Amino acid sequence: MKRMLLTIALILGLASVAMAQNYAVVNSEKIFKSIEGYNTAIAELDRLANDYQAEVDRKFEEVETLYNKYMERREQLNVASQQATEQKILEMEQEATQYQESIFGTDGTLMKKRLEMIQPIQKAVFAAIEEYAKLKGFDMIIDISQNATMLYYSSKADHTQAVIDMLKK
Repeated sequence: MKRMLLTIALILGLASVAMAQNYAVVNSEKIFKSIEGYNTAIAELDRLANDYQAEVDRKFEEVETLYNKYMERREQLNVASQQATEQKILEMEQEATQYQESIFGTDGTLMKKRLEMIQPIQKAVFAAIEEYAKLKGFDMIIDISQNATMLYYSSKADHTQAVIDMLKK
């Protein structure tokens, strides 16, 4: 009985080892960077982000300029003028913050543009990885590009270049 249990345990152990080896690793960052359209899109998004940031900075500088002018002449203003100016400063600051959120927020212009430009490329890459996995019989593909917990992998398991080559066909 003991011998039979030991045999079953050994068979199950070997089966799990064999099953665990049916995987491959890829570096999705390297794959994306091998695609010219991706590099062009990232450069365009960076340019847009810089342009938008300059506009946001300009709006906040206007608020700061108005605030500094107000502080210089605050003592000369009556209470009603002080309150009106303070209200205007707060409104301008709120508008600048809302503009910043409308551009850089999770539903902002830049995120929408990023989805528009990058999502089709991502879909193509993920489809290629899935096709490659099915073609080669892999049960699992692990992305090593940003996995901080990946401590070791064999270069034999890295199929990044094969996926890149497949995308270029």
